[in-house]
Amino acid sequence: MTRSYRNVKFNHRSSQNNGADERTGAVSDAGGSASEHSINGKADSSGPEGGPSPDADYETKKQSFITRTIWTFVMIAGFFAAMFAGHIYVIALVTALQIMSFKEVIAIANVPSRARRLRFTKSLNWYFLASTMYFLYGESVIYYFKHIVLVDKVLLPLATHHRFISFTLYIIGAAVELEPAIGFVFFVGSLQTGHYRFQFTQFAWTHMALYLIVVQAHFIMNNIFEGMIWFFLPVSLVITNDIFAYVCGITFGRTQLIKLSPKKTVEGFVGAWIMTVIFGVGLTNLLMRYKYFICPVNDLGANILTGLECTPNPVFIPHTYHVHLPRALAGPPASITFAPMQIHILVFATFASLIAPFGGFFASGLKRTFNIKDFGESIPGHGGITDRMDCQFIMGFFAFMYYQSFIALHQTSVGSVIEGAITGLTPHEQMEVVRGLSKYLYNQGVLSEKVLACLQLEVRKR
Repeated sequence: MTRSYRNVKFNHRSSQNNGADERTGAVSDAGGSASEHSINGKADSSGPEGGPSPDADYETKKQSFITRTIWTFVMIAGFFAAMFAGHIYVIALVTALQIMSFKEVIAIANVPSRARRLRFTKSLNWYFLASTMYFLYGESVIYYFKHIVLVDKVLLPLATHHRFISFTLYIIGAAVELEPAIGFVFFVGSLQTGHYRFQFTQFAWTHMALYLIVVQAHFIMNNIFEGMIWFFLPVSLVITNDIFAYVCGITFGRTQLIKLSPKKTVEGFVGAWIMTVIFGVGLTNLLMRYKYFICPVNDLGANILTGLECTPNPVFIPHTYHVHLPRALAGPPASITFAPMQIHILVFATFASLIAPFGGFFASGLKRTFNIKDFGESIPGHGGITDRMDCQFIMGFFAFMYYQSFIALHQTSVGSVIEGAITGLTPHEQMEVVRGLSKYLYNQGVLSEKVLACLQLEVRKR
């Protein structure tokens, strides 16, 4: 469970405790240097009195290493099990991770003593999370499954008015366990004299967490719908870069990269970039061979055994390119064959190596602000979920934007045709579409004459 940070607080001051707060701040400032050493696990205990013995210190590190290793394999096994079981399990995994990350980030700014005196402080945080997830998940479901949602009598009104319903839930709210409706209006109405700073701090902190975690996780979810490769590849690149940054750093690292993370070195940063590019090219060549990874989701029940069927995106199909040599190098034109995805992966690997780590640096700065080592203790030996996901969120966001800008095929789909017919045509015009389409299918030999006559008869009755 996430650790409660009782000694972590913003500078909330009331008239009764000005002096105490100022003294606490002074002590915190004076001990800033020691705190930073404590954050990195380097508290000075080398003194002969009171310090742990070398044997005890060795056993502690050994036990920590064993715990960390065991949970590393547990996480790897769980990740691959979810991915091979099917897209719906990966979506459930991402959902759980974003909720736990939100909980950890919210916890570090919480002041329990104040929260207890104000009703609905925690309820508002979770309500804003629920309303945001309803909006974002609804957008994804409607976009990717229009052909199912828009033809269902119950789901149709929810789909066509989804954005207004989401806005209403956020602003006005909904009743929770027979209590008054909570939402933005309720938050404003609940403001109390003497607690303004704390309440607005909580409001701003909650919305920052929603943007940095939930919104970016939404794009990771969309990557899964577009094809497993757009989820698995970015995640693997970030993990690989992190591993090789450590390996290269301890092997030949000399120059410090950034003060927020003193152990990061320029040599490790560059070495990890090179190794991530090599790994990315190899992994891409492997994943392109399997439709389970490159096909968009058209069956949420599919898994690694059943697979998926689709017409592959042209980026996965090898093309032969002819290179005309200069006249000075006389000879026949040279040719090279490769899939465009092998060029795109260079961009993905470069972003994962040079830009995504700054998500981790941002998280490090945030932890130093609150004098904490980890965001939580959700994963034994690894800290919190947020400590493992800090670079993944920004990488997933980039993967979605890059895919939509340079790779996605914006073609007419069954869902978009149905949406256009439902929202843009009158019932009479919709019947005309049915009549014309049935006649076309009959002429193509798809429908029998009996089926055509039945459809035409029903259309006339209407």
